[in-house]
Amino acid sequence: MKINFKITLFAVLVLFNLNTKNPVEGSNNLIKDTEKDLVSNYNKIYFAGGCFWCMEESFDKIDGVIKTVSGYSGGDLENPSYEEVIYKDTGHVETIEVTFDIKKTNYANLLNVFWKNIDPFDKYGQFCDKGKSYRSVVFYQNNKQKKLIDNSIRKLESRFESKIVTHVWKFKKFYEAENYHQDYYQKNFLRYLAYKKACQREEVLNKIWN
Repeated sequence: MKINFKITLFAVLVLFNLNTKNPVEGSNNLIKDTEKDLVSNYNKIYFAGGCFWCMEESFDKIDGVIKTVSGYSGGDLENPSYEEVIYKDTGHVETIEVTFDIKKTNYANLLNVFWKNIDPFDKYGQFCDKGKSYRSVVFYQNNKQKKLIDNSIRKLESRFESKIVTHVWKFKKFYEAENYHQDYYQKNFLRYLAYKKACQREEVLNKIWN
């Protein structure tokens, strides 16, 4: 009886270990698979619309946008600083990287958000910010995006009966801006609000689009 009891107890312990081990492994795999699915649903696109603080605010409000990052793109200088982009001829423009969920929004919708938050007729910059680094630019990463951009420009030119001067550039590389620029409109709300009002950004946008 003692031998049978020991064998039975051993068998129970073995089965217990197997049953408690597999669910943990399975749940870990499930978490990893879920993370992969989430990442695969996210795309990144790039827009330049003058001050990147303002562009961050505009896109952060959109359902389906996961994250925005301020940075620089369009030029050849690697790892540029804010001072280099603003005061030197680096070819870069203030740019935002927009990460979005393809199940909640799409490129065409976000392209429309971009147009309605810039002055597409200003070739010298945007609002009160003038200079090459403040030019408006739509970056494309593939032919599908390029076609959507070209079609939207044709429609806008037909609507306004005026030439759109926003640049269309093939995306090369994005360099993240200094940390103090990130989420500036949230971290420094009052200073940001004063800057935005002084630039008359809302007034210009309302005049163009409403």
